[in-house]
Amino acid sequence: MPHERTTIAEIHSITCRHGRCACAPPLSDAVRISLEHYFQALDGHEPSDLYRLVLAEVERPLLEAVLIQCRGNQCRAASYLGISRGTLRKKLLDHGLN
Repeated sequence: MPHERTTIAEIHSITCRHGRCACAPPLSDAVRISLEHYFQALDGHEPSDLYRLVLAEVERPLLEAVLIQCRGNQCRAASYLGISRGTLRKKLLDHGLN
C-alpha cells in the first residue's frame, strides 16, 4: 500500500477541528492574497517571470522552517521535503543558507 501524502490544508483542517491551533488561514490563501496585492500594485502592467518569483519567495522560508524543525539536520530536512540531500544543499547555497 503506497504512502499517502497529507496536504497542508488537510492538516490545518484536522488540527483546527481538534482545537489545537489558532486557525490561521491555509498557506494557499496567503499566497492567493499576496498575489492579488501584487497584481493590484502592478496597476495594469503585465508581470514578468511570475512563476520564478513566487517559487523564490516561498522556497527560502520553507527551507528555513524545515531546517529549524529538523534542528539543522540536513538529512532529515531533505527527507521532510522529499528531495535528496544534495538537492537540499544546492538550494541552501542558492539562497545563502549554508
